[in-house]
Amino acid sequence: MGAGHYSALSQPALEMSELVCKTLDHDATDILIDKWLEHRNDAYWEWFQNIRLRKHAANTLKRQVIAWNKGDFVPENIFCRTVDTSRLIPLDRTWTTHVYHHRSMQDRKLSMMPVVFTMLPELMLLRGMHDHGCDDVYIIVTDVKKQEMDDITDYFKLVCRYAYGKKCKPSRECQIQYEHMRLTHTLLRQRRAPCFPQIDLTFRAILYEKRPPFIILFSHQTTSYSQILFTHSLFVPAEDIFYDFPSGCPNPCCNDDCEMIRFPRRGIEGAVILSVKRGGKYGKRIRAKEMCNWVDCTVSFSEDTRQGDGETSSEGSQSNGNNRECSNGSTKNGLVCSKCRLVKYCSPEHQKKDWEEHRRVCAKPASA
Repeated sequence: MGAGHYSALSQPALEMSELVCKTLDHDATDILIDKWLEHRNDAYWEWFQNIRLRKHAANTLKRQVIAWNKGDFVPENIFCRTVDTSRLIPLDRTWTTHVYHHRSMQDRKLSMMPVVFTMLPELMLLRGMHDHGCDDVYIIVTDVKKQEMDDITDYFKLVCRYAYGKKCKPSRECQIQYEHMRLTHTLLRQRRAPCFPQIDLTFRAILYEKRPPFIILFSHQTTSYSQILFTHSLFVPAEDIFYDFPSGCPNPCCNDDCEMIRFPRRGIEGAVILSVKRGGKYGKRIRAKEMCNWVDCTVSFSEDTRQGDGETSSEGSQSNGNNRECSNGSTKNGLVCSKCRLVKYCSPEHQKKDWEEHRRVCAKPASA
């Protein structure tokens, strides 16, 4: 396994992994998005059309929202509120995908492009939900079956809850080692690739070193499917938006139990969330902010100022009548766009700078 010592309870290093990493850069992602738009899937097309027909409500400043109010069905016209900064940003931002797989897949000349293409709409939305920390997406490709995938998922939930960044009790150590040994023998007996120790090493090393908002386990079976594991409840898509999101299955007789791509349509209740320790050497603590919608602005509004409507500013935005001026000349509680009521700005100047992009989504909200 290379340099270093690996065990189920020690912190692994990514350099110890024997899996091959195929990286698809931003240009490759752009090609895949263009191809996906060209061969539009009817189920996803209908879902986005329903999003457009529903329209957004007036009180969505602090809630997840997908808005397609104007223009054709292209990523730059579909906007998503980010969970980390509460900005409303179009889905046209690309990302780099790191696909880890067994060398036998490379020997068989299996391309990793279809892996990403299979999940493209889900990846676009998950990327769009994050302003920061989602420029890189991590996927581990396996050939396990559904029950084995469920057992592996339960194992990672167990390890993260009791052994990630902490010393666990002897009884939990025994439980983790037992489950590790059981999964190792199960995958070995079924001749799965990669072996479970390599899946475990790579998965936990990515968690420790990269600290992504989510990691995807992808099974390269005849009918492929995947499991998305989130590292914080804040990163989970909201149920009231995604409750009818397509399962990704090409079978017209598919039902809700299929979930070929296990995108959480029931919010936190249906998501796999890992108990990952934050703070100190384990990275910054997760804290949602409400920031000025101009992408180059660093002004953040305080948490307790997310409610309340105020008077309209001279630039067509709204602010609270009790606002105090900040040192940079902006209002403390922000200026809300008076037309769509979806975004806030720290100053009229930044509202003007953002208009070229915001005009593509700015529309009156649905009636209450």
